[in-house]
Amino acid sequence: MPNPGKPDSLKLITGSRRLSKAAPVATLPPVATVPAAPDWLVNAHAVKEWNRLALILVANKLLTEASLSPLAHACCLFGRLAQSWASGIPPTAALQAQYRNLINDFGLTPVSQGKVPPSGPDTPGGNRFSRHGRHTRG
Repeated sequence: MPNPGKPDSLKLITGSRRLSKAAPVATLPPVATVPAAPDWLVNAHAVKEWNRLALILVANKLLTEASLSPLAHACCLFGRLAQSWASGIPPTAALQAQYRNLINDFGLTPVSQGKVPPSGPDTPGGNRFSRHGRHTRG
């Protein structure tokens, strides 16, 4: 039986500097401007949600060409949820779960925000201690 080794969280606690090698992550270029909603997104609630979320995601450099389709599906589900609630009929749990899963992928819930790395002009880069400034002797 293979030994999986010590998890990175325990290595950090014990002060070990040899963390596991992370799997390579594909980096896709972000979309520069807010794209128009897809033609097939005809629900007014869904289009309004597209415009709202696309603006937020573009501003934070989280929207890529590859993520346009999942965003459209999330907005479509939002439109269906809004219509269902407006008609007085509660939506199914499956529909709500699908919507929740999609918006989690974009970091749009409080819990999932910590899983998505921040980006944009205010993001500190380079040396993680540089935000403390340089101390001078006086």
